[in-house]
Amino acid sequence: MGGPLIRPDGSPLVAPRPRASMPATPAPAYHAADAFSQELAGWWPGLGAPDHEWSQDRDRTVARTRDLVRNDGWASGAVTKRLDAVVGAQLRLSAKPDWRALGLDADWAAEWAAAVEAEFRGHFDHPMRYGDTARALNFGGLCALAYRHRMIDGDALATLPWRPNRGSLYATTVQVVDPDRLSTPDGMVDGERLRRGIELDRDGAAIAYRFRRSHPADWDASFASQRWDRVARQTAWGRPQVVHYWDKGRTGRAGQTRGTGLFAPIVERLKMLTRYDRVELQAAVLNAILAAYLESPFDPELIGDALDDQRLTGYQELRGAFHEKKGITLGGVRIPALFPGERLAFHSAARPATQFDAFEGAMLRNVASALGMTYEQLSQDWSGVNYSSARAALIEVWRGFGADRAGFAQGFPTPIYVAFLEEAIDRGRVSLPPGAPGFYEAVAAYSRCEWIGPGRGWVDPEKEARAAVLRMSAGLSTLQRECAEQGLDYQEVLEQRQREIAMMREMDIPLPDWTNVAAMTSAGPVQGTAP
Repeated sequence: MGGPLIRPDGSPLVAPRPRASMPATPAPAYHAADAFSQELAGWWPGLGAPDHEWSQDRDRTVARTRDLVRNDGWASGAVTKRLDAVVGAQLRLSAKPDWRALGLDADWAAEWAAAVEAEFRGHFDHPMRYGDTARALNFGGLCALAYRHRMIDGDALATLPWRPNRGSLYATTVQVVDPDRLSTPDGMVDGERLRRGIELDRDGAAIAYRFRRSHPADWDASFASQRWDRVARQTAWGRPQVVHYWDKGRTGRAGQTRGTGLFAPIVERLKMLTRYDRVELQAAVLNAILAAYLESPFDPELIGDALDDQRLTGYQELRGAFHEKKGITLGGVRIPALFPGERLAFHSAARPATQFDAFEGAMLRNVASALGMTYEQLSQDWSGVNYSSARAALIEVWRGFGADRAGFAQGFPTPIYVAFLEEAIDRGRVSLPPGAPGFYEAVAAYSRCEWIGPGRGWVDPEKEARAAVLRMSAGLSTLQRECAEQGLDYQEVLEQRQREIAMMREMDIPLPDWTNVAAMTSAGPVQGTAP
């Protein structure tokens, strides 16, 4: 029972089905893991630890990036354009204390915020530059320098030294630090609690930073580059002393302690593009130098065989004398004339290559994508853009710039604002209402703020201005938001408009249509009675 059926002669009644041959190595479920495909064979990147991957390659990558930014126009322009879009000339403080969390009211919040903003501007935008430890930059310049380091080196670093008695009402200053100075001191080894100069607690949070007293390439008589200072992240009562920002959420990995520069994925491609541009330019210059030439009836081989022929020698002498003495002119313009047997030939330049523009455009699109920009922004070539495509590109790119600005603003200038606000309250320049919580009891509520950066700009000012009016009229936006998108403070705008309208009334000037925003419709301004 259960055995195979057989014939009387013992042969199987049913021939056994042949078994399918099994592959020596089963195919992977994901093609990305195929070890034998033509495209992926030989590609064996390792699974490195977050800090180890970047630490071992950081110095060389940053050095190459800096060289590109110094010497390559595309890289230098990309840094400048992104810096202008994210930070611009100034990041302006807009204090927004959380009055609900503090148990206060909106009127107090508005009045208190105005006083704080005035104090902040008076210190960090002082003409004598008291807010900068080196007394060289205003607050916008400090933020721009830090963001530039963040783009190129990966980290935006600053310390907040206390510098009293310098002529300012405040002693809080900002010193932007070159990320190269943050390193593990000689004689110490990176481990679980020390990574590239950053001391960590058991949870991986930074508690202190080790800074060289000067850049490692500075070899002076004092050997300052061989001495390190330990600076705690904050004081025992919570005042920030070190500001360290890098976009870990979008460019890093869990467990990574130092930032990666934006140019790291495209250094190789940019270098190749730079070489290609140089070769094409050199070839074009050489082609331009040799524009035309005279052809003799004798080729080089014939001339070599006839060097002893007196007739050839006489021919060459006659040619030279002809070109030296020939000077027929017509109206002061020389008429070209050739010796018998000569022919004038022109050199046809074959460079740049016919596909140069297309190739360079493809390379720049790759670079622009890595930097969160459009090709048109990077190349400044707007020839193929219409309103719709420009508007769509602007919206997409501005979303990335906005996210980057928000992250940088909360990670770099906000801790500086916290330190300043502590001093302003401690000195009595800004007062807290009776019964309100102490500063460090509700530091998050007191220091809540926004930072107004450069405006988004207009593609079609008329269309977009009408759209802004319609959004506000429909309750989908506010004047504060619309002004912030253009780099303006709505309170300053309202105050200025109030002064202008009052002055017009005082001088008996008819009020223009813009004084009545409610009269603006999608069809255009409507005449109405101004308030």
